[in-house]
Amino acid sequence: MKFSMTEHGFETATQYGTLSISSNDEHGFRPYQLLVSAVAVCSGGVMKKVLQKMRMPAEDIQIDVKEVHRNPDVADRVERIHLHFTIKGAGIDEAKMPRIMELTAKNCSMVQSVKDSIDIRETYEVIR
Repeated sequence: MKFSMTEHGFETATQYGTLSISSNDEHGFRPYQLLVSAVAVCSGGVMKKVLQKMRMPAEDIQIDVKEVHRNPDVADRVERIHLHFTIKGAGIDEAKMPRIMELTAKNCSMVQSVKDSIDIRETYEVIR
């Protein structure tokens, strides 16, 4: 990836279009939003694969970022993220969800990349 400076931040060209990044959310995605998005969507993708391998495919997975705590005393550092997963599927065994959550966190490259510096809390609910 190559990033080019603009009047309000930076841009990069992707196969899906231009990604604008700025400290001002009127001009693009803020860097912390991209970080949180990467953690959330990576987790959701891994969860989807884990459920498929366990023969409990999800009809839908929604991810709600309930909390992002940033420390204003340390460069607005992201210190805590709370992700809440709503999983819809008639065949999902709730008794297996703790193991599914464990495997999701263990196999998500983004969670593994930040686990020693950001407290990631993951909760879930299953809807049939």
